[in-house]
Amino acid sequence: MSGLSASVPEFPEWPQFGDEERAGLVRALEQGQWWRVGGSEVDTFEAEFGAYHGTPHALAVTNGTHALEVALEVLGVGPGTEVIVPAFTFISSSLAAQRLGAVAVPVDVDLDTYCIQPEAVAAAITDRTRVIMPVHMAGQMADMDALDKIAADAGVAILQDAAHAHGAQWQGRRVGELGSVAAFSFQNGKLMTAGEGGAVLFPDQELYERAFLVHSCGRPRTDRDYLHRTTGSNYRMNEFSAAVLRAQLSRLDSQIELREQRWPLLANLLAQIPGVVPQGRDDRGDRNPHYMAMFRVPGIGEQRRRVVVDELIARGIPAFVAFRAIYRCEGFWLAGAPDETVDQIAARCPNVEQIHADCIWLHHRTLLGTEEQMHQIAAVLADVLGE
Repeated sequence: MSGLSASVPEFPEWPQFGDEERAGLVRALEQGQWWRVGGSEVDTFEAEFGAYHGTPHALAVTNGTHALEVALEVLGVGPGTEVIVPAFTFISSSLAAQRLGAVAVPVDVDLDTYCIQPEAVAAAITDRTRVIMPVHMAGQMADMDALDKIAADAGVAILQDAAHAHGAQWQGRRVGELGSVAAFSFQNGKLMTAGEGGAVLFPDQELYERAFLVHSCGRPRTDRDYLHRTTGSNYRMNEFSAAVLRAQLSRLDSQIELREQRWPLLANLLAQIPGVVPQGRDDRGDRNPHYMAMFRVPGIGEQRRRVVVDELIARGIPAFVAFRAIYRCEGFWLAGAPDETVDQIAARCPNVEQIHADCIWLHHRTLLGTEEQMHQIAAVLADVLGE
């Protein structure tokens, strides 16, 4: 095969929507109250999303980055504190801590799952550590058993960055059942989307109530006298976003089921291509919603990787280069960076140094395609890598 004649037929579009989203928007319009204080859509979505993930304490916010910020604030993060984050992640994981005046401490990830490495976390704990932030990379949950033990021994909190993990499970337990705070994103590419949006799940009522104040300018839920009891900001989700997300939640399970069928097939096909290593899976993560189809091509080099990604796109496959290591992003160093150099962090993050330079990912809508399309993806990739 060569050229565009070897392209793949069009994959399902994303975002997906239908009559449920249309009805939700009309419902929000007609209720006449388009903000959460007067409407009902946000409250109802919080109840439904929380119940789906195993907790009654869900707070809807404006986006996933704000979800992290609200969660970190109520967990006591601020100046003089540290938050341990994976060095391989979208930079919001570190920026949220840095925006609160804390230091974000990047650590290495597992070379197979791309999730935060528990032994690296344990080595990074100091008396300033307040939070460990595992990222469930592409829907593969981090080793929550090991992280829970490290956090308990050190007396620090866990904040799950679950931006990729809507509907994920760890040993039969959903994200909200794991006893720690979790933050989600509903940005346009996420597994549930309203264009933007976020949510935080809390293990108890007290943290939830504190977060509610923070997300609404410090104002109590039933306040009519402008009693701003804490500091905070306006992180409130609007009624239209919540109405759309209620519809998105209703189809999440069926989409996860399909992606769980497609990924093992695609991963097996990719593994047969010389030099291609698909993202691995920790079987304790017994439900993976597959936010991305990720694989490595060790030794490819960043310039060649860009050429490969561009060629995959030209042949109809929505492909992307992986996240850059956060300590190799200029913005990381502008506030709240550790007292180390890039080279020093890189030396203790050898796996991240490999992954961020040789990883490619495909949009999750590819995994909503047909079995035939999984074979076509592998054939096109083999052809492109062989050119």
